[in-house]
Amino acid sequence: MSIPDGPDGPPVPVPAGATNTGDGVVHGIGPVTVDAYIDFQCPFCKQFALTSGPTLDKLVESRAITLVYHPMAFLDAASTNRYSSRAASASGCAADHGGFVPYHYALFVEQPPEGGPGLTDDELIALGPAAGVEDPSFAVCVRAHRYVDWAAAVTAAAARRGVNATPTVFVQGVPVPANPQMIASAVAAVTA
Repeated sequence: MSIPDGPDGPPVPVPAGATNTGDGVVHGIGPVTVDAYIDFQCPFCKQFALTSGPTLDKLVESRAITLVYHPMAFLDAASTNRYSSRAASASGCAADHGGFVPYHYALFVEQPPEGGPGLTDDELIALGPAAGVEDPSFAVCVRAHRYVDWAAAVTAAAARRGVNATPTVFVQGVPVPANPQMIASAVAAVTA
């Protein structure tokens, strides 16, 4: 699958598990859609992942929600080596092996300081086994930056939706504060 119009025109490859529009990675099969726009270099996204993640995981496990993660390259300028794009690309490589969610947690746990170089490709690869991703093709994908253009396309799609900060959360298309109680309440309100 690919996004028909990438940032420079040609089709952009998307990772396994991508949405029909290619702008996110789907987790779960519940009736309520929760969209989470994140940047792996964003400190507030780390806080969101570590505080809201368990609630979101429970909602996915109970089949209450379909969770769509949109890894953006919003903060590329805040690193010296386009870390947001490279981390988002690596998360796409993990998605190809069914490891997006655990890998996304690993990226936030090991998040480098904003304004620095970010993790190297070798360090991104080293996080794979903790997420259950050990296939050698994962390392090849990360080093090739296979999904860097996808990260740019996700970021452009988010901007078209009006997303101008991370984390940003929508429950069934309605903006909701990025905290577990508000998300759970919004989900409950939709299903009531």
